[in-house]
Amino acid sequence: MIDPPQVGEAPGLEVSNLHVHYGPICALHGISFSAPAGRSVALLGGNGAGKSTLMKCVVGLVAPGTGEVRWKGQPVSAGTGRLAFLPQRADISWSFPITVRGLVEMGRYPHLGLWSRFGGAHREAVDLALERMKIAGLAKRQIGALSGGQQQRALIARALAMEAEALLLDEPFAGLDQPAQDLLADLLRDLVAKGHLVMASHHDLKSVEAIFDEAILLNGGLIARGRSAEVVTEENLAKAFGRPE
Repeated sequence: MIDPPQVGEAPGLEVSNLHVHYGPICALHGISFSAPAGRSVALLGGNGAGKSTLMKCVVGLVAPGTGEVRWKGQPVSAGTGRLAFLPQRADISWSFPITVRGLVEMGRYPHLGLWSRFGGAHREAVDLALERMKIAGLAKRQIGALSGGQQQRALIARALAMEAEALLLDEPFAGLDQPAQDLLADLLRDLVAKGHLVMASHHDLKSVEAIFDEAILLNGGLIARGRSAEVVTEENLAKAFGRPE
């Protein structure tokens, strides 16, 4: 099991007895776990296992039928802007005419009041996010001209500009070549080292232990949770997929 936060460990995400239905379809049932800030967690499972639904519940995009999600002791609805869900790149219209900087600036919109101007503090937050994701040199480029890895980093930069403390990513490594995967893994480790919670759905079981501290294996319900090496076992995978992977 994922250990509860220890003394002196930053509090983070708590999910309690989560149930989600889409009409008569039960997408998630009885999901409970905790994950402190400063960790990386892989969400594993087959298609339809509930990975995306779980992440959307955590950030408040999907309302559970029963159960509760809390971030740093507060209901998720009270922490708007602190948790960010990053969809799959394929779900985004990269032909939209906007620059990388313009995309990252969108992360500041929740902090702008009705009559607020995009002032120095907002520009500094955007600059910092671009630098952290190593895309400052691409700031003026149209998002449609980016490579897959650059697109992923631009999405994460937008979340950082929003000052999100937890980043939930839907298949962030999908479609990236090996150098781009390696760079993204390093950047995610850096975010974790700086105190962010990073949770990502992931399909490459062979790379889970190298990238993520912990893992959660789903198949509608919770199959296993814990440190990556303890979760990705033939016994657990057989329960989740019906056969060893």
